[in-house]
Amino acid sequence: MSENSDRGAPARETDHPLRAHCERCFALCCVAPAFSASADFAINKPAGQACPNLRDDFRCGIHARLRERGFAGCTVYDCFGAGQQVSQVTFGGLDWRQAPHTAQQMFEVFPIMRDLHELAWYLTEALALQPADPLRDDLAHALARTGRLTHGRAAALLALDAPAHRLQVNVLLQRTSQAARVGVRHTKDHRGADLIGARLPGADLRGANLRGTYLIGADLTGADLRMADLTGADLRGADLAGADLSEAIFLVQSQLNAARGDRETKLPPSLTRPTHW
Repeated sequence: MSENSDRGAPARETDHPLRAHCERCFALCCVAPAFSASADFAINKPAGQACPNLRDDFRCGIHARLRERGFAGCTVYDCFGAGQQVSQVTFGGLDWRQAPHTAQQMFEVFPIMRDLHELAWYLTEALALQPADPLRDDLAHALARTGRLTHGRAAALLALDAPAHRLQVNVLLQRTSQAARVGVRHTKDHRGADLIGARLPGADLRGANLRGTYLIGADLTGADLRMADLTGADLRGADLAGADLSEAIFLVQSQLNAARGDRETKLPPSLTRPTHW
């Protein structure tokens, strides 16, 4: 459940299909995934079992106190709108409590739908990158196909080779990233690098390839991350105070929610400043 989640709070007026609308979901993120007692979760919970903090109305009983109660992992989670898609479209508004025979299939479909929605988010972002114009047809086709898949029946979703689809899309996203960053003067390739706890204050990382880079607890205060590819970068506990991410590529809300920042951190217009900053 995202730091900016609607669950436990008044509904917000937004119709973005790739943003979580928790009031339209049957709390799938609080039931379907498993989690283990750790710095992110205070307890062990098996997959398919409701979190003990989940109320009968599908709202979180400790939503305003998740971090202090040891559930920081809930505050950084983002389903990219998959929850309401499964709840209201795939299963037509039939919830797993009133119709327990749907539960197992619903919980199995949810992570597949989340993957598809995440890919749709990245493809939408890719289409907005002006240097990607030569790839627009391929990107638009991939986005349309991904959208069609999200409207499939539960059985079709369960039969989908999601990893193969993700691989195809990822090739396009990498090509888009390369095209977008080709004109950036300073480019560094830290793809998949272990930069845990790295001290990089004020670093010039414009156009850097940071796909899958481990930046847990890294000091990125005042760093310039414009046009840096942050696909899948692990920013848990990273200090982004004063950093410039205004034109960062493929940065998602959950990455920001997992990091630390301040009022001076510059963000892309499509993302919001986490409430704990």
